Parts: sequence; C-alpha cells; structure tokens
Amino acid sequence: MMDVIPIIDGHNDTLTRLFPPADDTSCSIDDRQGEGHIDLLRARKGGLAGGFFAIFIPSQGEGERRTITANDGTTLEAGCSNPVRHELARPQTDSVLDRLETMLAGAKDRIRLVRTVDDIEQCMADGVMALVLHYEGVEMLSEDLSDLETDHARGLRSLGPVWSRSNAFAHGVPFAFPCTPDIGPGLTQAGKELVRRCNDLGIMLDVSHMNYRGFMDLADLTTAPIVATHCGVHAICASSRNLLDDQLDVIRDSNGIVGVNFHVGFLRPDGANDKNTPLSVIADHLDYMVDRMGIEHVALGSDFDGATMPAPLGDCVGLPKLIDVLIERGWDDNSLRALAQGNWIRILRATWD
Repeated sequence: MMDVIPIIDGHNDTLTRLFPPADDTSCSIDDRQGEGHIDLLRARKGGLAGGFFAIFIPSQGEGERRTITANDGTTLEAGCSNPVRHELARPQTDSVLDRLETMLAGAKDRIRLVRTVDDIEQCMADGVMALVLHYEGVEMLSEDLSDLETDHARGLRSLGPVWSRSNAFAHGVPFAFPCTPDIGPGLTQAGKELVRRCNDLGIMLDVSHMNYRGFMDLADLTTAPIVATHCGVHAICASSRNLLDDQLDVIRDSNGIVGVNFHVGFLRPDGANDKNTPLSVIADHLDYMVDRMGIEHVALGSDFDGATMPAPLGDCVGLPKLIDVLIERGWDDNSLRALAQGNWIRILRATWD
C-alpha cells in the first residue's frame, strides 16, 4: 500500500447523525466510538482530509410505495418520501447551524468550516478537517430566496436543490430499480431563480437526486460547471439515482465532475442493498466514468453516514483499501491525486471564485 493520499469527499450525512434536526441533542465528532462512518479519529487513519457535510431534513413518516409513470410511459412501483414543509425545515436547519457553530468554535485545531479554496488548502497543510457546508434539498429556503444570502454568510457554499422528493424548486427521483431518472417535470420558476442566485453568490449546485428534466433545465441555465456530488453510472446499475450516459456527457462538456457514490444499492448491477459487495464494483463505476468523461471529471462522493457501505470498506478508515484496488487496476499517482482531491479543488475554485 502506498502512503495515504489526503481525500476530499463529495458527500456525507454526518451532521444529521451528530445533530438530529428534530431535537437539540449533539454528539462529538472527535470519537463516535465506532458508530457511523466518520469521526475525526477515524478520518485521520483513513486520510479523509475534508468533505461536503450535508444538512438534511428527514421526511416525517415512512412514506409509501406508489405506482409512478416515467416520461417514456412505463409504470413501476417506487418508494416515495413525504414532502417537508418550509415551516418545519427552517427552524430545524437553524438549530443544526447553531449547534455546528458551537462545535466548531471549540474545535478549531481539529475541524474548520471553509469558505474558500485557500481555506481548504490551509486546512490540509495544518492537518485539520475541512468542512464544506452543504444543503441536501432546500426546503429550509423560502421560495423567494430571502434567506439564501444569510445562509451564505453563515458559510453555505454548496446545495442540492432537491432530495428524492419534490419541493418548491425541483423534483427528485424516487428510489427505484430498475428505473430511469426521467420521471416528472423540470425545474419550477423558483428553481430556475435558485440556479441564477447560486451562480451569482458562488454557491455550488449539486444535481444528485434530481430528475432528468430538472437536470437538463439546470444545465441550460447554469454558468458554472455541473456537479453531481454522489451518483453512480446507470449503465452499470439501473437505479433511478444514477446518471445516464448523456448526463455524464453534459457534465463533462460543462467541465464538471461526478463524485462516485459508495452505496451498494447504487453500485451493484442487481441493485441489491447487500453490504457483501466488493470494492471492485466502486472501481467499475470509476473506470466507466474515466473512460467516458476523462479523469479530470471524476471524484469520490461516499455518502458516508447516509448509506450502506461495502463491507470491505466499512467506514472512512477503509478509504486506502479503495485506493489500493485502483492501483492494482493500473491507476497512476497523478490520476489518484486528481480523483482524491485535485478535481474537487478545481471545481470549487471555478465555482466559488
């Protein structure tokens, strides 16, 4: 095994585990005693230098399976989550932000909120975890976007307009396999204005969870590279959460990037939620994207603390094992470093600056 390469990861749900949005309890990020996938102790062992930490407001209730109709006319059964009202999401988000700020104030030598690429590079030089603040689904934003600049001032630098449910801005894909992501209409007028405002403020837009028509609307509007922080290849695993080849092409042509998701149900050709999945399957998605898009458009987007990880990986301590699999496949040092951090740095410099 080569020396541990510092990794910037495109997506995790650790904040939702540390600071449950619906109550005021908090856990320590230093050492979670083996719970979940990320804490600072394990991050140092695995070379996880920074990442996109999502604030996500869970749906109330279990949702339900419904018969849905794709835009090609086919019907299927899919798991559909309940929508979340802004009046619920806003105070819960503010509670998470308040608790996050308290934690960061007491841990500046261990983890820092970053607002610029220079901040990220300084964190990496200092051996401090770099935290990029991300919203996964923007139910916490008012439809008139009157709170977007306030959240940007608090450190918001990345957002996905939608999770796998509809909101005032866009429509998410339901969780279904096998299934096309071409389900439902495109961006709403509020969603189109959100794209413009994020471009103006330098907030990165994430198309993960977004349906096909919303993706294409965003691609037509945005002036920034298109980013999918945690997705896979639909041609390998026909999940509604994965990207079709023409979507990969659009991302490549925008000089954008895809962070490959580690969730087994979005990796395996059979779509099974089976943790007994080899790391070679992650490598298959990475190789496919590199062949189609080029190494400069591919990164990692684990979905730690929000998904089922392959057992050989386990948690963030296992990241060097994935790097070893890629080395065995012939990836050279330059390609590995682009995947691990260089491509994210390029995207953020192009977007935030």
